[in-house]
Order: sequence, then C-alpha cells, then structure tokens
Amino acid sequence: MKHSSFMKVAGVGALALTLAACSGGGTPAPSSSGESAAPQGGDLVIWMDENRATALEGVIATFEEETGTAVDLVVKDFGTIRDDLTTQAPSGEGPDVVVGAHDWIGKLVQNGVIAPVELGELAGDFEDVSIEAMTYEGSVYGVPVSIENIALVRNTALAPDAPASWDELVSTGQAAVESGDAEFPLLVGIDPNNADPYHLYPMQASFGGPVFGMNDDGSYNPDDLQLGNEGNVEFAGALAQWGADGIINLNISQDIAKEQFASGASPYTITGPWNLSTFQDAGVEYAVSEIPSAGGLPATPFVGVQGFMVSQYANNPIVAAQFLTDYIAGETAQTAIFESGQRAPALSSAFEAAQSNEDVAAYGEVGAAGVPMPNIPEMDALWADWGTTEAQIIAGDGDPAELWTSMADKIQGTLED
Repeated sequence: MKHSSFMKVAGVGALALTLAACSGGGTPAPSSSGESAAPQGGDLVIWMDENRATALEGVIATFEEETGTAVDLVVKDFGTIRDDLTTQAPSGEGPDVVVGAHDWIGKLVQNGVIAPVELGELAGDFEDVSIEAMTYEGSVYGVPVSIENIALVRNTALAPDAPASWDELVSTGQAAVESGDAEFPLLVGIDPNNADPYHLYPMQASFGGPVFGMNDDGSYNPDDLQLGNEGNVEFAGALAQWGADGIINLNISQDIAKEQFASGASPYTITGPWNLSTFQDAGVEYAVSEIPSAGGLPATPFVGVQGFMVSQYANNPIVAAQFLTDYIAGETAQTAIFESGQRAPALSSAFEAAQSNEDVAAYGEVGAAGVPMPNIPEMDALWADWGTTEAQIIAGDGDPAELWTSMADKIQGTLED
C-alpha cells in the first residue's frame, strides 16, 4: 500500500470530473469541466447500510445544507444492495448512489447498472490497493471508503507469541485443548454446507493455489482458471486432514466462532476487524498478526474494498458525482466510516491517521501483502461449487483430490458455456 503525501481534495469542477452516467431516461449525462462547477440542488437517492448511514449523518446534513440537495437516504441490508440495484435501477426505481463491495463491480458493469467515474488527480489521494480494486477494464467505478481483510487474532493469555508456522499454530492450539485451557485449537467460522472459501483462502494461497491467472497489467484473467492446479489439489488434501483433526470444524459458524473466541475458548481465530469490538467488550486481551503459511508460500488473504458508486440510471448524476468527490472522498467522511466500522479508510490521509490504532496498523500490514478479491463477473460461477466442495472435503465425504478436481472441471465447463 502507498502512504504518500496527497493533494487536497478540490471541488468537483477543479477535478475536471467526467461521469459516464445516464439520466433516468437513458440520455447521456452532461459532464462538468474545470471551467464550471457541477450543478447543485434537486433530489438524491442514496442506498447504504445502517452502519454507514449512522456514521455519515453529519456529512449528509452538511452536503444538503451546502448544495441545497434533498437527500433521500434508504437504509438497506448490505447483502441485498447488489441484486436490488440490478433489478430496480432499469425501471427507474433505483438510487442515484449506492455503497457496495468492489467485487460486485464486474457483474454490475455486465448488467449495465453502474457508471464509471474519471477521478483524475483525486485517485492519487487513495491507497493504491483501493483504486486497483475499484477498477474494472480500465475504468474506476466510484470512490473507495474502506479496506478490509482477515488476519490471525490470538488470545495472548493462551498464545503469548505469534506462531511462526502453521504447524506451530496447530500444536499450540491442540496443547491448549489438551491442558483444559481451551475448547478449540482454532476457530474459523464457516457454513456446514458451503464452508467459506473467503476465510479459507489464505491457507489455500499458501499452497500456490490462486483462483485465476493474472494479466500483465495486474488484472485477473477470466480465461485462465487456476483453481484446479497442483497447489490447489495439495491444499484439498491438507483441508481434509484439518477436518479430520478438528482444526477446521463445520459446526463452527461465524457467530459461534466470534462468541467462543470472546469467551476464551480458543487461542486463535481467523477473522476481520468487524469482530474486534465483541472481543474488546468481553475483555479479551488479543493481538493481530499474519496468518502463518500452511503450504510454504505466504498465506495472502483476499483484500476487500467497499466504496460508493453511481447508478447508470441516476436521475441526478452530476450531483451524485459531487457527493462522492467532494464529500465521500473527504477525510471527515472517511474517518467517520472508519470509526463506526473499524475498517481501514481508503483515503491515504485518513489511513495514515488511523495507523495510531494498533489493530488498524496490524490489519493493514497483513492486507498490504494480500490480493484484491477478483471483481470479474466470472467469480459468480465459482463460489457455490467451491464452498460446497470444501465442506465435503472437511467432512471427509470422498477423496479430496478427486472432489477438488471434479469441482474445478465443472467450473471450467461453466465458464466455457
């Protein structure tokens, strides 16, 4: 990640912002230039989750007062936003602005429901990984606000030192269970039927098991599925052993993992910063560090970036762009979102200020070695079979290599159809 000094955020006119959006009727929207400021006023419909809606109350109030814009803020469950936007935007029932995850972008672009934004010099004010994640086929789709990834969190009373290897993690965890100090050697929250490829991916990556190959420009190549390579098959064998040994447990959901770690039932959990407040409230003394390698290569997690995007069907696209560039891209908004959710800010100035928080600094160090979650639409073809196969392997429902290879072949066939 970069930690460079940055230019102050200017007004939307000075940014020479060009928004490749359409108004509700499908007419290309006008663009602003350095010679004139964006229009103000009118109505703006914004969809976001409750956490960010609460965090941005003051920012939205300031935006309304300074621009004369009436904001209709619709609070939605984060997990429903992508599908709701896809179904409602073309009919004119959707928003002007949404908050979303960067890995939605490929599918949203494919469905024609979000518009690219030319950020110009403003892009240089953000952490490199956040702009990279929000970029699809050469265009940036919105303003990033948060960077998140998982890491190893350990109960320092049970595991004073960070494990130097996966074997050390396992042995320390098993020793804590055998001594009666813990109930579980490790807590990784997964689904009994669909496992959790996201939380298991760092271990998979450590075996040399990527999902897709990469293009020369660093983007993912959807024509180069790597899920069935030798390293991934080797990971499948290790996963089966962890299931047999109780290291990875299908009966441990995300909520159970969080609650059990908070109660002191394990020296280790693999999770993101969104659960730290629960551990703090429970009085657990913890530390955050990198996930040790299980396969010999770095255990690199997926990095997720969340940001605000403009609908292709926005009724007020220029004011929507102004809200993103003059307000969401500002340090006040980025810091408020960080303080509310404990995810590292995407804006470099806010990111650097947040480094005084030990947890943010630790997660940021782990994330700096990670890779952005693929944002290509082809990822939609992977998740279901990938997770189901992992669950079968953990449960011991067949030969791990055969299960994994069959899964990879099936996904390859789906991508070729």
